[in-house]
Amino acid sequence: MKKSVSISISKFTESVQAAVKAASAKHPKFKLEVPDAVSVSYLIRGIPVPESIASQVTLGETQALANDIAGHLGAFAGEQGGAVYSIGRHIIVGIPVPPEILQLEQK
Repeated sequence: MKKSVSISISKFTESVQAAVKAASAKHPKFKLEVPDAVSVSYLIRGIPVPESIASQVTLGETQALANDIAGHLGAFAGEQGGAVYSIGRHIIVGIPVPPEILQLEQK
């Protein structure tokens, strides 16, 4: 069994907010608001890209944004780089879920 890892949800959220702000400044097509929540699923942890933005950018531009977000998250992102998850017309950019079991804590 994999060892569990504890992460402060408030510190993770702060890191995601800073990463999205910095990446959005670098990629002006993505005028994303700083998120107040993070999607957590079995494939990706990230933020949704509004359809009004997603319909006007390429997959390469979306991947570059995800990579910048992951780069700003450092240890939270591991060495995997950014991830883009798309199903239907819904796109999430962020980081892949690490293989370790995470325990999110409010501190």
